[in-house]
Amino acid sequence: MQTSNIDLSTFVKGTNSFLTISDDDIGNEHIGTGIETPLRPDAFLLSDEEKISKIENHFREIMEVLGLDLRDDSLRGTPGRVAKMYVKEIFQGLHPENKPKVALFENKYQYNQMLVEKDITFYSNCEHHFVPIYGKAHVAYISSGKVIGLSKLNRIVDYFARRPQVQERLTVQIANELQEILQTEDVAVLIDAKHLCVSSRGIKDINSATVSSFYGGKFQEEKTKSEFLKYLSLE
Repeated sequence: MQTSNIDLSTFVKGTNSFLTISDDDIGNEHIGTGIETPLRPDAFLLSDEEKISKIENHFREIMEVLGLDLRDDSLRGTPGRVAKMYVKEIFQGLHPENKPKVALFENKYQYNQMLVEKDITFYSNCEHHFVPIYGKAHVAYISSGKVIGLSKLNRIVDYFARRPQVQERLTVQIANELQEILQTEDVAVLIDAKHLCVSSRGIKDINSATVSSFYGGKFQEEKTKSEFLKYLSLE
C-alpha cells in the first residue's frame, strides 16, 4: 500500500543523509507535530448541529463501505449516535467555548507548600488511529498567592483530553494552562496512560503503559520533584 509523505525527516548519523518519515511511520511511532492541537482557521464556522449532520452522513457511508446493513434495528441509529458523541462528548475539548471557567482565590491560608491532585481519571483519543487513550493524570502546583478550586484541576485535564491527542502534547497543554491560570511556573504534570492503538492493534501489547511528565519552576529541583513523586508513590 502506497503512503504519502509529509515534510518531516530525520538525520541519520554517520550517513550524511536524511530519512523521510511517512504518514504511516508517524502514526505507528506516535510522533507528535507540535504543542498546539492542529486546527484549521475555519474550524468553528459550522455549528455543532451542522457538524453532527455532516459526520452522521460520512459515518453512514463508512459503515456501508464496510458492508454493514444499516436497515438493521441495532445499526440504524449508529451514524447519528457516533456523530453526537464526537461533537458533544469525546471531542468537545476542541472548541474554546467549552474551556472551563476558572476563578482564582486569594491564598488566605498562606499555604506555601505544594498541592497535589492525583489519580485524575481521563479519557482521550489517539489522533493517529482515533482509538482511546485512558489513564490517570497527576498535577501539582505551588501557590504564588493564588489558588483555584480542586475540581477545576480535574476539569482542565478533561478539557484538553477531549480532543484527538498524543500524550506528550496533552501533558504540556495541561501544564501550560495551569501555569498561565495560576500565574506561576511552579507546576508539575505526570500522566500514566494506556493506548489502545498499542494494545488492540499493531504490536498488541496489553501490558505496557506510557508515562509522560512536565516539571516547571521549583519542580525542576530534585528535592521538590522527589517530594512530588513520593506523594504518587513512584519513588
